[in-house]
Amino acid sequence: MNDLSSRIQKAVESGNLRESSARNLQLMLASSTDTTVHESISELVAGSAWAELNDRFFRKLAFGTGGLRGRTVGKRVTRAELGVESALGCPERPCVGTNAMNFFNVSRATQGLVAYVREYHAKSGLPGRPAIVVAHDTRFFSSEFSALAAKVASDNGVDVFLFEGPRSTPQLSFTVREQNAQAGVVITASHNPSHDNGYKVYFDEGAQVVEPHATGIIDRVNALESDHYTLLPEAQRGVIKILGRAADDAYMARLKTLILDPSLLATVHDLKFVYTSIHGTGGTIIRPMFDKLGLRYSTVPEQEVADGRFPTVKSPNPENAEALSMAIAKANAEGADVVIATDPDCDRMGVAVRNKAGEIELLTGNEIGSLTAYYRVNKLKEQGVITPENAARCVLIKTFVTTDLQKEIALRNGLRCVETLTGFKYIGAKLGKYERALPAEVRVKYRQLSEAETRKLRMEHSSYYVCGGEESYGYSAADFIRDKDGNGAAIVFAEVAAYAKSRGLTLPELLDEVYSQYGFYKEKNGSLTFEGAEGAAQIGKLVASYAAHPPAQADGSAVISLRNFANESFVDVEGDEIPKENMLILELADGRRVAVRPSGTEPKIKFYMYANEKPPSGSAFGAETLAALKPKVCASLESLWAWIQQDAAQRLG
Repeated sequence: MNDLSSRIQKAVESGNLRESSARNLQLMLASSTDTTVHESISELVAGSAWAELNDRFFRKLAFGTGGLRGRTVGKRVTRAELGVESALGCPERPCVGTNAMNFFNVSRATQGLVAYVREYHAKSGLPGRPAIVVAHDTRFFSSEFSALAAKVASDNGVDVFLFEGPRSTPQLSFTVREQNAQAGVVITASHNPSHDNGYKVYFDEGAQVVEPHATGIIDRVNALESDHYTLLPEAQRGVIKILGRAADDAYMARLKTLILDPSLLATVHDLKFVYTSIHGTGGTIIRPMFDKLGLRYSTVPEQEVADGRFPTVKSPNPENAEALSMAIAKANAEGADVVIATDPDCDRMGVAVRNKAGEIELLTGNEIGSLTAYYRVNKLKEQGVITPENAARCVLIKTFVTTDLQKEIALRNGLRCVETLTGFKYIGAKLGKYERALPAEVRVKYRQLSEAETRKLRMEHSSYYVCGGEESYGYSAADFIRDKDGNGAAIVFAEVAAYAKSRGLTLPELLDEVYSQYGFYKEKNGSLTFEGAEGAAQIGKLVASYAAHPPAQADGSAVISLRNFANESFVDVEGDEIPKENMLILELADGRRVAVRPSGTEPKIKFYMYANEKPPSGSAFGAETLAALKPKVCASLESLWAWIQQDAAQRLG
């Protein structure tokens, strides 16, 4: 036994190093020829950095239903990893470890994906080689990981369409469909901290993988112990094709069809926007789209720089007010009406707007989605696209934890509202279902048809998707993309803003118009954080407690129903079974509602609270009545949140 192995064994015996960490350490040392691996492990062992080694090696980074996500820069960067540090402060090499986003795990993930794709392609009887599309954002090592994924895929017999530079997640979704590829990969960790990166997988319909494909891919990836593979003969390898401006133009041509009334944008000249990509991919498409549409806008130059550190914000998440602060400052300096911000991979969009008092205020994801639904439903009815005869074939889709205001808008106009679990992959799955309901002779050419043609077919044979989204700032308004789309959302919301401006309204005033007609709906999100293994146990205890001993009342109101999505079976309004998930929804006698679910990505248990006041049937709220209702409804949510926190503390003892 050499000195390194001896020290590792002694650390296990002394309890400093987990047995699983030691096993994975030895596995990587034995299988890797990369000097960075050996030098980094040796440095950490020599420095007795057992906590760091446990973090990096206690498991193989698990490939889940969404792919991979983890640290690509260690808490403690080794000399071998640091190498020649880049001008942006990026180490030369990614974090060494089986539980890290690095070349080892990107190779494993791609090998497993390719194995499944080749089997699926063969069983489907499709001609030629299968193909995948690979994209990446602006994070540390995203470009290197995407190049490796392309190489591994082509080495293993799959053709690859690889973007020439950073591109958004929704563009990846679109291009999988546009190129008739069997799968897609985007290297991104969305709005996670700068030290993270990830590997998201999409399947042939352009949506994130769902069953049965998810389990098939997961099983193949997680079975791989090593990143090594046997190179195929050259004639059997795939070809890598680089995608550039032509792919962007195809995407933008389709995005342009999202505008329902081009005359609004052409005639409203005094509307001005500030846009920020927060150092991400959004500017690649949104800026030229705004130019094509003739919008007046400016950007935040410091945040247009692609920089994986995201140095101008605490978090590159447009849900957070702080991430929009520089754009808001610019809007105030320039007198702009609307601020639009997208996250690094441009699938989420946040908005701030100027109110009647001249102040900038943030809109929530629920408010943005509701304004979009209100405008698009009314405009499509005005244009004769949605009629009393076909309204039942039109659908809005939202998640269970998204505001019921959108459901009210749909139902009052004769549309269906379909609710899904959290995650846009479920909305994507619904869109796939609607496409498969079309006649076979139509489906073979569906992706090549115009938006008007596909809408006509869906109206006749299936369901026409008007728009949808989730409260966490994700939206879409067409089925040619099967994921949330920050590019499309920016364009769609610009039209909503132009509509309000054309009527002499601010966007908050337009939102009040929605409330007056449909009722005042208000939401509040809260969470309790529990770190580490002990914290995970606390979260589990709370979830189990709610299921076994649900409250009979909450904040003085009786609980009249409890839906436990983990162990009960439910179907949606279309009769489709809803997959099991750790989520509870409590309905209170006074109309308030609470959804409880543990976070899938953070050490938190989340609480979603809802309250509303509706006008009497056939009437609307007046301005004074609405103004009086707002503080009352908001106070009821604050009171409910205080009760939830007190109840949770009692349940934990």
